[in-house]
Amino acid sequence: MIEKTIIIDDVDPVVFYGINNDNLQFIKLLFPKLHIIARGNVMKVIGEEKEITGFEKLIGQIIDYCAEYNRLDGTIIGAIVNGGTPLEIKQENLIIHGINGRQIIARTENQQKLVSAFERNDLVFALGPAGTGKTYIAIALAVKALKNKEVKKIILSRPAVEAGEKLGFLPGDMKEKIDPYLQPLYDALQDMIPSVKLKEMMENNTIQIAPLAFMRGRTLNDAVIILDEAQNTSVHQIKMFLTRLGINAKMVITGDMSQIDLPPAQTSGLVQAVEILKDIKGIEIIRFNKNDIVRHRLVQVIVEAYERYSERNKIKKLKDNTDKDIQ
Repeated sequence: MIEKTIIIDDVDPVVFYGINNDNLQFIKLLFPKLHIIARGNVMKVIGEEKEITGFEKLIGQIIDYCAEYNRLDGTIIGAIVNGGTPLEIKQENLIIHGINGRQIIARTENQQKLVSAFERNDLVFALGPAGTGKTYIAIALAVKALKNKEVKKIILSRPAVEAGEKLGFLPGDMKEKIDPYLQPLYDALQDMIPSVKLKEMMENNTIQIAPLAFMRGRTLNDAVIILDEAQNTSVHQIKMFLTRLGINAKMVITGDMSQIDLPPAQTSGLVQAVEILKDIKGIEIIRFNKNDIVRHRLVQVIVEAYERYSERNKIKKLKDNTDKDIQ
């Protein structure tokens, strides 16, 4: 009799063992001669060497499947045991499998362009209106790179621009004050990484979410770095952020030029950065539009209505200025 310890990496134990440990019980039934003890991401197996060798091979295949597709059940385990591969119909433009195996794909032409630009370049700007999936696709690409071990960490940031309430008047400590600004980033990650695994990754700093001000002085190596809502950065802030890019790192900057929350007299760092960097090799700019909106159908209607309103105001101001000049 021998004892073997197997570490279950890259998967969420909750998904792997199943609801009420159903998957684990099924695996135990397949190997009745082995004594299997599971605690968290550690499995201890006691039995004859031949039996344990077969068990290791099977478990390795099951772990690989669960890591890629983020789901597991008895039917899948049965297919693997019988020497087959569970049938998975992959949609075109698939990026990764999210929670419960949901396929996260690039749905629109510009989302597909962002995927291609990320593969070709180390710095990409994704610009466009709300609801076009800029940030969501960027985070999916970062998670994919992490799962494929192309990078060691993901760093997500946003400028904490006050829009109504002052930080000092919000309840809680600094983390509690800042978290509401960063919630959209948490939401996207929770769609793609099981909660237990996500919590572990954040605790060991494999995934870091921080306000823009926390980036100063750092050199970010072996990482995918995403700056969201970059239209609300100052000229100095975005320059500081762009110069954090380190070795074996990729950076995605997302923003919506129509939703700048800075004081009227302050120049958006994103607007200036795009103008300065637009012709540099290794940097690509993807421009999204209202046709890329993938939220509720009313979001596109709202964006169009605001565009018409803005255009009418521009024409009215131009006419008023012309009339003044004539007078």
